[in-house]
Amino acid sequence: MGNMNMIQAINSAHRVAMERDGDVVVFGEDVGYFGGVFRATEGLQREFGRSRCFDAPISEGGIVGTAVGMAAYGLRPVIEIQFADYIYPGYDQIVSEVAKLRYRTAAEWTMPMVIRTPYGGGIFGGQTHSQSPEALFTHVAGLKVVVPSNPYDAKGLLIAAIEDPDPVVFFEPKRIYNGPFDGHHDRPVTPWAKRAEAEVPDGHYTVPLGKAKVVREGAELTVLTYGTMVHVATAAAEENGIDAEIIDLRTLVPLDIAAIEASVKKTGRCLVVIEATRTSSFASELVTLVQERCFYHLEAPVERVTGWDTPYPHAYEWAYFPGPQRLKFALEKVMAD
Repeated sequence: MGNMNMIQAINSAHRVAMERDGDVVVFGEDVGYFGGVFRATEGLQREFGRSRCFDAPISEGGIVGTAVGMAAYGLRPVIEIQFADYIYPGYDQIVSEVAKLRYRTAAEWTMPMVIRTPYGGGIFGGQTHSQSPEALFTHVAGLKVVVPSNPYDAKGLLIAAIEDPDPVVFFEPKRIYNGPFDGHHDRPVTPWAKRAEAEVPDGHYTVPLGKAKVVREGAELTVLTYGTMVHVATAAAEENGIDAEIIDLRTLVPLDIAAIEASVKKTGRCLVVIEATRTSSFASELVTLVQERCFYHLEAPVERVTGWDTPYPHAYEWAYFPGPQRLKFALEKVMAD
């Protein structure tokens, strides 16, 4: 066991899965010789050859469509969409084919494929390299949606996703690829200022899909979040001295409703924190679920902190990105009601 950042953990997950199962293949734009734009697949082509790790044309629809054929005939493709912002040309294939094959064949066929893609802001990527489209996929029956927040979970969840018989969309928060930023600041610090690498086993292990994790226990307030926002929420709770219980959802579909319900019924207050735009976001779904299941235990209205309903800005990225200051106002409001 050694320390890894998220990129290294994801790379290790690929390697472990490919060593254990010869049907696992990896492809996408620049993932072969180059090792991916973020180097998540670095070295895989050298180790496993060009037939199992290879480059694809700049055609997301073609990448997804090719993976559909592979998965239908027994392979386990792991494809990389270079940025989540680029996934839309493949959306029809994902919604109409990937998500529906098990249902339309009465479970005679499955679709064991993983669609990996980095999402979210914090790297000055602007409007076409910073989107958080996870809600579009949680809405589609037949897909599983996973979002890790740390290297240990990233590896375990990715291996579990690769071994799963159903399709998984695996969103990777690129802002914390090389170790989390300092969550106590509304602006980025230099990458080496706080490198939060984690101990990650070298070999095979899995983190079960559909199981949330309590990353900080508390009794006054429940914070529901995932991805990069786990670190922001933790920093905000610590700074403001609030005994908040922070739940890292890890998997959006299937969702660990039991863990959410148990925490909110214990604390009586709830704040949802995500990075995506506000309207029709996954935060809205979480707020509704808490309202439906925990209404008589709530001591205050459920609040949410999200991105704004605008294209992701470049010059004003840190006004858009939910930071500790915005969370401070929300925490105070929930506790004051």
